[in-house]
Amino acid sequence: MDRLIGIDYGRRRTGLAVSDPLRIFASALDTVDSAKLIDYLKKYAEKETIERFVVGYLTNLDGRPAEARADVDVFLKALGKAFPDTPVSLEDERFTSVLAHQAMIDGGMKASDRRDKKSVDRISAAIILQGYMDRTSGATFAVNPDSVPVSLSRNKTRKRR
Repeated sequence: MDRLIGIDYGRRRTGLAVSDPLRIFASALDTVDSAKLIDYLKKYAEKETIERFVVGYLTNLDGRPAEARADVDVFLKALGKAFPDTPVSLEDERFTSVLAHQAMIDGGMKASDRRDKKSVDRISAAIILQGYMDRTSGATFAVNPDSVPVSLSRNKTRKRR
């Protein structure tokens, strides 16, 4: 089954993530030296079919392009040349490093392991990819308040004394 690849591109190293076959979950895949990234992706494409690349695209809080975006633009040209038939989606990557650190803390990762920037890059790529999949899946999880049993409703619960 086709896979989506999430990419957190950096000047020196790049975090990669991959979707599961049903495109429900994004999993951290690897961290690769950015100079070797296109070769890595070509080898990966020999084993798995890549349907789409989802690349993190950094924007400043005020909405202006971040300085690092120029590096991503150069990479996007190389990616388009290497994979001309594979579409690329750009996903806002603001706060992904912060979210990656929090995910490592929540997951019980030791402080010494959290300092490994390769882990942060992989997890950031997974967050970028998961955000894209959640946004484009069309799935909604709205709950009709009338369908919630009275026993579970907050306004019907009694205070304990």
